[in-house]
Amino acid sequence: MVRAAAEGADYIGLGPFRFTETKRNLSPILGLEGYRRIAAQCRENGIALPVVAIGGITAGDIDALLATGIAGIALSGTLLRADDPAAETRKIIEILKKYKP
Repeated sequence: MVRAAAEGADYIGLGPFRFTETKRNLSPILGLEGYRRIAAQCRENGIALPVVAIGGITAGDIDALLATGIAGIALSGTLLRADDPAAETRKIIEILKKYKP
């Protein structure tokens, strides 16, 4: 992350949160504690890049993930595998509305 910040990155996409079938050759699973630790390390080291969680995230994970101090989430599999992707998208948007400034 230090290198990404030094090289001018706009944000850090970090994951996976949990196992996902969307990607192969996954990095180690981070879980909530991993995101808490990384967000704290960024603050301690003065890294102001937004961290975006990715990997196996569902609508039910959003509140807990955003409470870790990360800036956002990226979803794909939960939408692609939903029985009704439009309804799932609406559900996620409603959850995210409470975080809109």
